[in-house]
Amino acid sequence: MKKVQYVLKAMGFLSLVALMATSCSTDNENTNTGEEFTQAELKTILETDEITGAVDMALAEIYADDSRNAKGSNECYETVYTETGYTATFNNCVLNTTDNINGTLTVVYEAGTQEAAFTATFTDFYVGDIKVNGSRTYSIGANSEQNAIEFSVTSNIELIMSDDTIIEENGTKTVVFTFGETLESSSIAISGSWTLEVDGNTYVVEVTEDLIGNFGCDKLVSGLLYIGKNGLAVTIDFGDGNCDDMAEIVYPDDSREDFVLED
Repeated sequence: MKKVQYVLKAMGFLSLVALMATSCSTDNENTNTGEEFTQAELKTILETDEITGAVDMALAEIYADDSRNAKGSNECYETVYTETGYTATFNNCVLNTTDNINGTLTVVYEAGTQEAAFTATFTDFYVGDIKVNGSRTYSIGANSEQNAIEFSVTSNIELIMSDDTIIEENGTKTVVFTFGETLESSSIAISGSWTLEVDGNTYVVEVTEDLIGNFGCDKLVSGLLYIGKNGLAVTIDFGDGNCDDMAEIVYPDDSREDFVLED
């Protein structure tokens, strides 16, 4: 039970504090195709992880409550258990500084996995004024290193933003959480590839070099994230391991520009 809770919180850590960015330059255009990346597009792509991170935190909260009491619920949500999982209904919850969470999620465990794999289905599930529908399948497995946990999540979800923009996310992300002697010395590595559909545009997102974070720094410290759109591609370089609030956008002509990772 605690294993699931730790890894869900690890995913939430990455999404909530590591991937929000504000570009420091003008928009970039591919003169061959006429396509361009705007700062608003880049911010939308990165903020999607913040929203899904809040979803993961909702699951982590249920696991935390399960370890504290038999009912597995508190004053802001109620959980009803079945033979194969549970349904949780949230009523204006604030979880670890997330926006208010409302709505219903249903968790079903895969047979014979002893809670090592499960699917969470979200029905009109709100993070603030953003509505989430769809499913995320979580799988927790052994890692070759005894002091590490590997956790994968496959998403098939739809986000409806406050301005009625619809974002669809499909794909898989994998997190390896390696325990250090202290929480601050523990590290997180994230990999995977996924697609986002936003306003008729398809964005291909792929981790080409593992994104690395740790609990001693509230930003990602290294790794490369590729983002492609209709023939135009950029890479986000999160650095060389130092804890700072800067990263770089690498354009197709190998030019680079700094941007700031926001709190």
